[in-house]
Amino acid sequence: MAARLVQRCCWRHLITFTCAPAAAPAALLLPNGKLPAARALPHTPVASIHTSIPSAWNADRFSVKEQVEENSNSEYRAILNLIEAATSPQELFQLGELHSLNSNQASLVVTRLSWLAVEKNLETGDILQDERFRQLIEIVDSQISQVWNNTLVGLLKSLYSLGMESSSREVQSVEQEVLWRLRRLTFRQLASLAEFLAVKQGKESKLLHEVIKKLELRWTELEGTRTVVMLIAKVGHISSVLMDRLEDKALELAEQFSPEDIRKITLALAYQNRRSVPLLRAMSYHLIQKHSELNLSVLMDLIFAYGKLNFHQPQVFQKIATDLQPHVSAMTPVEVTRCIRSFALLKWLSLPLFEAISQYALDNAKQLSIAHLCSIILSFARLNFQPSGSEDFFNMAHEELQGQLDSLEPQLLTDLVWSLCVLQQAKPPYLQRVLAPDFHAVIQGDLSPRAQNLRMKLIQINAAAKLESPEYQGPFLPAGMLSAAEPAAEKVTLLQSSLREALAGVLGSQDNGRWDVHTIYGWRIDAEMVLNSENKPLPLKNFAAPHLPHSEGTKPLPPGARRVAFLRWEFPNFSNRSKELLGRYAMARRHIQAAGFLVVDAGLAVLLGREAGMRKWEQADHEALHVLCSWDEKFSGFQSSEITTGRIRALPWTGCKQCP
Repeated sequence: MAARLVQRCCWRHLITFTCAPAAAPAALLLPNGKLPAARALPHTPVASIHTSIPSAWNADRFSVKEQVEENSNSEYRAILNLIEAATSPQELFQLGELHSLNSNQASLVVTRLSWLAVEKNLETGDILQDERFRQLIEIVDSQISQVWNNTLVGLLKSLYSLGMESSSREVQSVEQEVLWRLRRLTFRQLASLAEFLAVKQGKESKLLHEVIKKLELRWTELEGTRTVVMLIAKVGHISSVLMDRLEDKALELAEQFSPEDIRKITLALAYQNRRSVPLLRAMSYHLIQKHSELNLSVLMDLIFAYGKLNFHQPQVFQKIATDLQPHVSAMTPVEVTRCIRSFALLKWLSLPLFEAISQYALDNAKQLSIAHLCSIILSFARLNFQPSGSEDFFNMAHEELQGQLDSLEPQLLTDLVWSLCVLQQAKPPYLQRVLAPDFHAVIQGDLSPRAQNLRMKLIQINAAAKLESPEYQGPFLPAGMLSAAEPAAEKVTLLQSSLREALAGVLGSQDNGRWDVHTIYGWRIDAEMVLNSENKPLPLKNFAAPHLPHSEGTKPLPPGARRVAFLRWEFPNFSNRSKELLGRYAMARRHIQAAGFLVVDAGLAVLLGREAGMRKWEQADHEALHVLCSWDEKFSGFQSSEITTGRIRALPWTGCKQCP
């Protein structure tokens, strides 16, 4: 301890000695036109002190030395001013010819050259091939150990920016010197270097990985929102350990973030697919509480990031939708489609915003490309949104799409026709195009997920053509293709198991019902049964089942008998805003009804609550409701059921109004 204290005092005494004021020279230039050479400190005493100072003090020593030389040496300051005032590479090269530059000053000249090349869009090849540039590099390389830390970091970035080969001896020399000095660099210098290397070289840079290791060890030195935001956006994706530390620091500083900071962080999280719920919640809270006005770019990027992360924050969504609505008329087609796709992905239906986008499409039909128009239609279909001016909108859409179907990729064309089927706007030319044998022949035998998804949508389009388009005469998909589509098994949910348990008492026998029925329409029925005129279950095996790929029986249904289909609706099947079924599931319900089933919706009350669930059931198909009423003793109250401890608990049931 005493020895270290003496060494420290000796170093401070030496600094005080070298900082003594000196008389300023009468003129910076000598008669020969050159500045006098910078005076160096006596080499032996300083070297002896340097060798005895511990490495933990090195960063302190270098920063003090830089400050001393920069502030007290007027000759150095004069050259620095000339470097900063140079406006062309020729001025900088002449400066090197007129003055005797040391390695630190030569490094500053190279850094200024790089800045001018970027600022004025100069050809870097001419700079690199200039002999005077080579002389500057030789000066730096010969005395690389005397270049100051901050200048050294700037030099390395400048060499990369100028396009010097990373395999060249000079660049490797600078890299090695930086590597040796990593422990002496400040956290801000490390962060700046990491940002540059991550952009220029990516994950393959060995130096970048060493810099990141230092950042991981010294993350407690991190201060200020700017550095946090920069590291999250540019460097965090390379190291998950560093990203964890940065998220903790960002959570601590969330209150200080500006809307632009929040935008950059959420985008970085979205691109890295890091769903940091505590950080997203904190930023959302402060965004609502402190920032009343957000510009268009922030609004667009926020809703995109929330959609990509599948993070739901109703207050933020409502604010974004409200703030975006006045901007719609001035937005570009790309911005409009990006906006509506994000809201559709989040299943958030804002009627005023979607109406504004519908009107935008009508007013700017000629500016919208076919891809933009398809994106709008697909988004409307996902949320089952019908514009108030539905007839005008779809007339415009059909007019713009006429003659353009052949130019669309098979996947986009299928998605477009499927979406028009959801919105009940698919005309025979669309159906004929995707149901033609030559169109679906390309996916025969293809077991990839993409092909399976395409096949399932074609089956559902085929169902829409059969069940909802009486004017359509064909072609249709072959029977072999309908039976080939079997979706992967899903995990049994709580509602599904409870539904089976509740129906078991009604069926009496397993022969009286079917479970998880995969139909030729591309939709699955959770439970199916046949009821006679007295609403008693009948065995299913004896009767023909035209909705199945292979029917077990051939007998027609007896007079007065009906098929009942139970469709289970979970929370993800609904829009987050209106509690209405999403377009896919609304079309499934229509198709099952059109196939001759009485549809019983299971799960409405779970989502809407007891009172809302009862109101919903009052609007349901009365005939299906009357069937449930006839089961009062065994199945009382299923229409307004709710999940409790894994079972369906019956609520009071008064029966339908037409029952005695």
